[in-house]
Formats: sequence, structure tokens, C-alpha cells
Amino acid sequence: MARISFSYLCPASWYFTVPTVSPFPRQRVAFLGLFFISCLLLLMLIMDFRHWGASLPRDRQYERYLARVGELEATDTEDPNLNYGLVVDCGSSGSRIFVYFWPRHNGNPHDLLDIKQMRDRNSQPVVKKIKPGISAMADTPEHASDYLRPLLSFAAAHVPVKKHKETPLYILCTAGMRLLPDRKQLAILADLVKDLPLEFDFLFSQSQAEVISGKQEGVYAWIGINFVLGRFDHEDESDAEAPQELVTGRRRTVGILDMGGASLQIAYEVPTSTSVLPAKQEEAAKILLAEFNLGCDVQHTEHVYRVYVTTFLGFGGNFARQRYEDLVLNETLNKNRLLGQKTGLSPDNPFLDPCLPVGLTDVVERNSQVLHVRGRGDWVTCRAMLSPLLARSNTSQASLNGIYQSPIDFNNSEFYGFSEFFYCTEDVLRIGGRYHGPTFAKAAQDYCGMAWSVLTQRFKNGLFSSHADEHRLKYQCFKSAWMYQVLHEGFHFPYDYPNLRTAQLVYDREVQWTLGAILYKTRFLPLRDLRQEGVRQVHGSWLRLSFVYNHYLFFACILVVLLAIILYLLRLRRIHHRQTRASAPLDLLWLEEVVPMIGVQVGP
Repeated sequence: MARISFSYLCPASWYFTVPTVSPFPRQRVAFLGLFFISCLLLLMLIMDFRHWGASLPRDRQYERYLARVGELEATDTEDPNLNYGLVVDCGSSGSRIFVYFWPRHNGNPHDLLDIKQMRDRNSQPVVKKIKPGISAMADTPEHASDYLRPLLSFAAAHVPVKKHKETPLYILCTAGMRLLPDRKQLAILADLVKDLPLEFDFLFSQSQAEVISGKQEGVYAWIGINFVLGRFDHEDESDAEAPQELVTGRRRTVGILDMGGASLQIAYEVPTSTSVLPAKQEEAAKILLAEFNLGCDVQHTEHVYRVYVTTFLGFGGNFARQRYEDLVLNETLNKNRLLGQKTGLSPDNPFLDPCLPVGLTDVVERNSQVLHVRGRGDWVTCRAMLSPLLARSNTSQASLNGIYQSPIDFNNSEFYGFSEFFYCTEDVLRIGGRYHGPTFAKAAQDYCGMAWSVLTQRFKNGLFSSHADEHRLKYQCFKSAWMYQVLHEGFHFPYDYPNLRTAQLVYDREVQWTLGAILYKTRFLPLRDLRQEGVRQVHGSWLRLSFVYNHYLFFACILVVLLAIILYLLRLRRIHHRQTRASAPLDLLWLEEVVPMIGVQVGP
């Protein structure tokens, strides 16, 4: 092994040698360290990439699909992050309680709470109904809380006990209570506010029990359907529903048409800027327009909507039939008196009703007056006879009953028709869904022209919907004509309007106005989560900044260390070569001095 000699200012006999250390093992160690550090950095980059990839927004359509599937599953009441809310719909014929839930707000100020209807262990909606309506307590308001006790006990059994104190309860009364005098309404509500908190721990105050107007009910229904359809989602404008976007970037909302047995309702969004109207129409427009903000912060206008909503009492399917029968009875009896006829006074000489199927016999009774009728199935004539019942005026901006109607942009609008709009198109005609005026008119006319015996035989053979009954078969001709006239003559929808869809369920669930009510009532709740999210984002952003800064510092340190190692190895190798060259003459000199001395003999 080569040796390196070290000499000191010491006696000549003091010298020693140190074996030369090869630099190559150190190089190997250094390169192994460099490889290890490189692998560590690569692993960190991979982890960061996966983290960034996980934070990218997921496909909105896929998220909506998962959300819709999840809505049909049992609610996980063990999840501490879920919040709950209760809405009692106190209607005219009965009261129903709906239990809703929602997770923590996601922190995006453009998003609403993700409210869904709670489902029990069997994946059935948590809802309970009792009869009669709460208006039956008008003379005994002290029993109003007893009346609602079964509903609240039912809800209390489904909502986790530890969540009761933070679960808001809203008691909203509709048509039945509106008909009562104000003092009786107030007496019933006062009993609820006084007694219910003594028995139940729900979050409930005086402002959460009220009698809502038809306008409010219509607005809540409009909110509910648009929420379920995802029309309040503003952050993603590039998904598959892009054609439904407005030029402002907001998704186009849908209007609703709802025809019940007694009333008819329409609601749709209108532009914020309207044309100049006469003073009377402008005043009417203000009454029928509702402007509200669904966002949690009034300073932001992303969720400000302006909705035209009107309820027409007496324009529902059953009530319209009664008005039609009254009209026919009065006109027929008056004509009999004037012309000396006896039309409709006996089964042998019936009034031929164009709004009933051919051959169907019926009797119209009003007090002591009786009118015998027999169907002749003339749908076109039936429509003409129904026109006076629309009570239209000559004003172009007026719809049913002469009420002002805000203009509809039929080239850029979309509507959903519920209740009678769906029953008339689906129960017997089986063409529910996308509505097409000419197709519906042809199907309705063909149905009216069929003999009643043929229709009843088809019904027995199960050729109609399972929801169809004899009452539907009997009055389908009339109701289809009434729906058609209301839509096209009353609301001025074009006969070839392509964007009306009749429906009973949306995404396999019934959409109630109570969903819109709780969305509106809880619109400020995300503020708390947004504030907490803001604090987390501040800390998170500081941590991310610190993490990035430490990354750069770490990389710099690694480079400095690697540079130092490389310089050290180069210097060590240079020293090694220099010492190798210097050691060769010294060894020769050492041999020349020592070898001759071996042959010298030392005298005695």
C-alpha cells in the first residue's frame, strides 16, 4: 500500500507513516446519499401531485349522479356533521311534517346548503300526515299544540336526540288557515308558540310559526324545483347543460305550472329590467313580483332572483268543472224558458255535453234543479265552450281573470307542469313528459270521440295508467280541454312551445314546496361555516406558503451540501495525486541512504 510520510520539526528518529485513504469509498457513500435524497424528493413530489390532483374539481355531472343516488339511501344519523330541520305543512285537509337534513356547508359562498329529505332505515322518506287540517282548531285553539303533538313526536324519534336543540322547526300554514279570521289564526299560532317548547327541544320561536300567502307558497315551490334540478349551481358553466346558461353566467331557471283541484298557480323568473308600463299595470306587477336573495350574504347578488308568481282560485280542474256545469245548467234552463224546450229535464231528452265521452250519461244537480246530460265527445266544441271561463280581458298583458302577466320569453324559457298537467297527459293518454301541443290535441280529441263502453273496456283490460280511475276516465275529456285552454289561451303559450315538461316526480322523488321553504328559511346558516372555513383557509394558506418556502430552503441546502461534497472529493483527489508524485523521490532517497549502510561493518 502506498504510504504518505509526515515530517515534523522533531528529532530525526521521530517519523511515522500513515496509509493513504482512497477517495473512492467516500465517493460511493456520497453518491448513495445523493441517490437517497433524490428518491426522497421524487416521493415528495409524487405525494404533492396526488394531493393537488385530489383537490381538483370533480365532474359536476358525476357529482350530481352520486348525490341523486345518495338521496335514495337511508340517512346516516350517526354522522355528527349532519344538521336537521323540520317543516310542518298545515294544509286545508291535513298537516304533514317533513324532516330534512344537510351536511356542513362546503365553504363556497356561491353554493346553497345541500338540503335533502331524510330517509329512514328502509330508505323511505321521513314524513307523516294527520287529518283534518289545523283550521279545525279554530274554535278550540288551546288544543292546537295537542293536534300537532303526533307529528313532532314522530320527528323527534327520527332526529338524533343530541341534535334536537339545534334543529329548527317551521310551522307554515296555507289555504285552510287563510280562510279563518285573523284573531282565530293568531290564537292558534299563540298556543303553538307557548306550549310546544315545553315538550320538545327543537329550535322554535314565534317567527317560525306563520300563515303564509299564496305568493309565498308559489315562491317556495319555485325554489324547490329549481334546487332539485341544480339550477342554482353557478360555479360550473362548462358542463353538459351549458346551453341552459344565461349570458350572465347564471344557469337558466325553470318556471312551474301547477293545477290542483281548486286552484292554479304559475311562477317563473323575470328579468330585473322591465319595460315601461302604465301606472295600473306597474302597480299590479309589483304586487305579483317577488324579489329575494337565496345567498347567505346580502352583499352578494349571485343568488338574487325576481319571480312572477300568481295563484288563481277557482281555476283548478275540479272547480273549473263545477263552474262549467253551473254555466251549462243556467244557459240550458234559460233557453228552455225562452224557447219552451225541455232539454235536459229527463233522461230521454238529455243535454248533449261536448266535454264528456260519447254515450256517457250523467246528472248535474244544483239545489233543487236537475239537468240530465249525455256525452257527445266533441273536443273542439268543448274548448270553445270553456273560453268564457278563462275570464280574459282585451289587454295584451293580461292572462286569466284579467290579472297582469309579466312577459315570458318563449324562445329562452323552460317550464315544468305538475298535478293536473301531468295527469291529463299521462294517466290515460300516456304521453306525459315532453309536451307537444299538436300531439296532445290529437290524442285528446281521439279520446273524447271514443264511446264510453270502449273506454270502460280498455280500463278493465289495464290499458291505462295504474293511477287512472273511473273519475279520471269520466272527466278526462273536459280536463284535457281545460288544461289546453289555460295553457295556450290563458297564459299565451305558443301551440308549438317545445320546452314544457309534465312531471309528477323529479329524479324519482316528489318535490314539495316545503323544500323551498326550508332552503329560504335557512339561507343564512352557511355564514357560520363560511367564517370557520375562512379561518381554516388563512391557516391553510400560511401552511402552504410555509411548506413551499421550506421546499425551496430544503432544495438550496441539499444543493449546497452536494456542492461541498463534490468540492471535497475533488480536493481530496488532487491532494492524493500530488502526494503520490512527491512520495516517489523520497522513497528512492531513503533507499540510497539506508542500503549502503547495510554493508558497512562496524569496527571492534
